[in-house]
Amino acid sequence: MAIANSNTDVRHDFTSTPSIFDLEITALLELPVSPALDLFQILDRCQCYVDALIENDSTTERMALCGRLFAGLEVLKLVLEQPLPDYLVAQLTVDEGQPCGAVNPLTADSDTLCGYCSALTLVLLSQQQPTDLSDQLIEMLYDMLHVLADDLKAPRFIRTRHGLAMIDGEALLQVH
Repeated sequence: MAIANSNTDVRHDFTSTPSIFDLEITALLELPVSPALDLFQILDRCQCYVDALIENDSTTERMALCGRLFAGLEVLKLVLEQPLPDYLVAQLTVDEGQPCGAVNPLTADSDTLCGYCSALTLVLLSQQQPTDLSDQLIEMLYDMLHVLADDLKAPRFIRTRHGLAMIDGEALLQVH
């Protein structure tokens, strides 16, 4: 910040780009979710839906958020079957000798975790459980979705002197 008798210029051109994580529920519900989005964009939207869901007590808004979350998870299932684009492979690549991060013991394969999240979302949409159980299911869904997102955004590839390899030593395939 510039002081009156300072030689520091005031910069008025700093503007913050709004994040989808800062949107109001109505704007969040209007965000498109389609297979045209990349893996990370879909994960971010699903995380926004579940973040808003866990902080919301309105039955109507919860149902709308669950509906959007379910749609996002269905699109995620489609995207998980597609090869990763090169720019995501680059984001998921670390150099040899770089720490790769810890593996979450709850992490199953991403298809299974995505299926679990979809199943929990459908149970919530059915509205057949008491409110206190719904709250617990939402918390479980929140945790599972964040585990899924953390896992899918974790480094998968390592850059060696021989080229790219999977971190866990598997053959290099263009899938998740």
